[in-house]
Amino acid sequence: MTIAITGGTGFVGQALLDLAGTQGVKVRALARRAQAPRDGVEWIAGDLADGAALARLAAGAETVIHLAGLTIATDPQAFERANVDGTRSLIEASAAAGAARFICVSSLSAREPGLSAYGASKARAEDLVRSSPFDWTIVRPPGIYGPRDVDFLEMFKAARWGLMPVPRRGSASLIHVDDLARLLLALVPGGSAVSAATFDPDDGRLGGWAHAELARAIGDAMGRRVLPVGLPGALMRLGARIDSALRGDKARLTLDRASYFAHPDWVARNPPPETVWQPQIETRAGLKATAQWYRAMGWV
Repeated sequence: MTIAITGGTGFVGQALLDLAGTQGVKVRALARRAQAPRDGVEWIAGDLADGAALARLAAGAETVIHLAGLTIATDPQAFERANVDGTRSLIEASAAAGAARFICVSSLSAREPGLSAYGASKARAEDLVRSSPFDWTIVRPPGIYGPRDVDFLEMFKAARWGLMPVPRRGSASLIHVDDLARLLLALVPGGSAVSAATFDPDDGRLGGWAHAELARAIGDAMGRRVLPVGLPGALMRLGARIDSALRGDKARLTLDRASYFAHPDWVARNPPPETVWQPQIETRAGLKATAQWYRAMGWV
């Protein structure tokens, strides 16, 4: 079996390629830039706007796993081009190539598309998948953490100073990147339990993590006592403007992100069937291992 993957060079994609390698799964992966040779991986040069590259990617693949997407942008149309138009082009190329199975990695933000341009674009991409000719499954991960991640890295860095800004109210679910990778490969065979279904995988923690509680858990992982500082939505939006002014297009907190970060409920509610997948990585242990990886790489 050959699996075609978009987003193979990203945070989740790298974890998926690692796991596929240990299981002897052959992968064809799309990459915008030249990549070093990797056992079991055939790199396809191109991106989601390159129809010829998508045709090469999907040729002969039984299953397509769509990971690629834009998560941060200041221009709402950038989300439309990457997340909606890109998904449409991949669906068309995969259908023309005769692929049978399509696994789309979306986002929990698609549950509330009115909050952000990002969430709206992921919701529209999901609609395209649902109306496609494939045996499909949509996966909506919550916050994904683990080695190589640059988003939660900001919280680990903040923990060193003993103060961590967080949304003032609400809770969110988490999942370790390796658990998510295991789920994606577990979904490849399809079947009645996972076909035409949308899942919200997480770490199994009922009710998710209150933001202040997560801040303290990250502090524990860093060996620091952390005081969470709860910010209302207005202050988060101000922080986004400051971040954009200081870091420009490298800002991690944009106004679009601040809009959905301030929402009080990002708790996963619809996990995959336990017969298909269950989380294996306990979050406190996963956070400590992630902190160790960051230190080893010199990131914190």
